[in-house]
Amino acid sequence: MYQYSCMNAISEVGLQKFTDKYVKTEQKEEADALLVRSAALHDMEFSDKLAAIARAGAGVNNIPLERCAEQGIVVFNTPGANANGVKEAVIAGLLMSSRDLVDGINWVRSESGNEGIAKLAEKEKKNFAGSEIKGKKLGIIGLGAIGILVANTAVHLGMEVYGYDPYISVDSAWNLSRQITHITDVNDIYRECDYITIHVPLLDSTKKMINEDAITQMKDGVILLNYARDLLVDEEAVVKAVQSGKIRRYMSDFPNPTTASVKNCIVTPHLGASTSESEDNCAVMAVKEVMDYLENGNINHSVNYPTCDMGKCKGVCRIAINHKNIKNMIGQFASVLGEADMNIANMANQSKGEYAYSLFDLDTQVTDEVVDKLKNIQGVLKIRIL
Repeated sequence: MYQYSCMNAISEVGLQKFTDKYVKTEQKEEADALLVRSAALHDMEFSDKLAAIARAGAGVNNIPLERCAEQGIVVFNTPGANANGVKEAVIAGLLMSSRDLVDGINWVRSESGNEGIAKLAEKEKKNFAGSEIKGKKLGIIGLGAIGILVANTAVHLGMEVYGYDPYISVDSAWNLSRQITHITDVNDIYRECDYITIHVPLLDSTKKMINEDAITQMKDGVILLNYARDLLVDEEAVVKAVQSGKIRRYMSDFPNPTTASVKNCIVTPHLGASTSESEDNCAVMAVKEVMDYLENGNINHSVNYPTCDMGKCKGVCRIAINHKNIKNMIGQFASVLGEADMNIANMANQSKGEYAYSLFDLDTQVTDEVVDKLKNIQGVLKIRIL
């Protein structure tokens, strides 16, 4: 029997995917897996029993990835599960930024007690007319799950779409419309596009990538959209550019004192992935990742350990070993198993940075003595018998 605990409210649609092998516990120290959305785990102590943490969403800034890796805890996220919800928010942002819908709605409300509002609206509407997005140039920085959906939708809306992503995956490339122009220099996005939307992860290399230097290159009257992470943008520089008219509008999903009250900064309360459908999809994906890891040892969509998938065990048992990525680890594992007269029916080993992961399918059951010998190998972080 496996135990799991929820650090936040997790969609019941997802939790219902757990089989009768799983039971929910409020005792975090007894859990084999934690499911989390936004709860901060940096100050949390993890028990030796904990094997996995699944983030029902894409961002993992709330999880201490390095400490988890060092303790042999695999951290999963759910890339793409909430992509459609965010895409729709971005498209709404495109339309709101162009047609001045927000100011128009606010004007109507301000005149709600005026009996002549209909006649007055005919005079005032020119102030909120805005412009159409059809035929305009949209630059998309980051062509992951969300960026691709935004790009393809924008093409259907008649926009001229430019995409920048030096690390685009093969799967992403296949899903990208052929009408999208691939850009190899992000500065070309800054210089050429009427609208710019950013969809990259928050890393040291991407923090405040939209800064004063980037803004200086942009067209006068550009519209900037940020529905990815607040710290990707130097918002103080953006506010200055908005107030000067360099940036026509800044659309963001991350409220803060810097932008909340600034005219032509339209900020929504972090709604991008908050749809019920997105929460359901993320929960379902997180639960499936956890079950496959706990039962079969397979790792997919981990952010601190490599992908490693051998399907279901075809031998008598399977050993899963989280370890440091140092030389001769596989040789030492094989030596211990060989000395115990155990045949390796199938195996896999993958590495990611400083950490690695190995799976062994064996023709005989593993003894406690063998497990103890494997644990004593320097660099081994966690061993599970499946």
